[in-house]
Amino acid sequence: MLLDFFKTAANLKNIPRQGWIDKLSMNDPESVADHSYSMAIIGMVISDLENCDSEKILRMILLHDLAESRIGDLTPGQLSEERKAVMENDAFCQITDGLPDVIKSQYLKIWTEYQEDTSPESRLVHQMDKLEMALQARSYQNDGYDPERLESFFESAKAGITNPRLKEIFAEIVGGS
Repeated sequence: MLLDFFKTAANLKNIPRQGWIDKLSMNDPESVADHSYSMAIIGMVISDLENCDSEKILRMILLHDLAESRIGDLTPGQLSEERKAVMENDAFCQITDGLPDVIKSQYLKIWTEYQEDTSPESRLVHQMDKLEMALQARSYQNDGYDPERLESFFESAKAGITNPRLKEIFAEIVGGS
């Protein structure tokens, strides 16, 4: 059963980030695994600098998009938030079903906390998600993609980031190249 879990998680390497396809008409955007790796690096550094529970944050980052290995990367507006949450929760439970109970319950607790945005760590991870998106948008802009088509990504990040350190980094992203 562990092998099934590992294969499902590895499938994130094959799931493209849909927002880049929709907004930029990209043929080969970053994968969800690419995004998760970049978030993990951000999460490691920021959680250490902010004296947060780094292990919890890293686990949350690694789990936050795991359901997408089954349902794909659904973007806002594709379906209702309620329907998306049900699909993600069902997929997450199916993915973790074969894990030993003690691990499964730990992962479900972290997953639920992230989904419900009920802790300082979950709020920080949601903001890191926005920051990483802005960082990727800047990278695509530097690659020659139309800045106007990327503006919604920067606006979404700006609206979603409240942590002072992350706001500083975001300002560097949008102010630099």
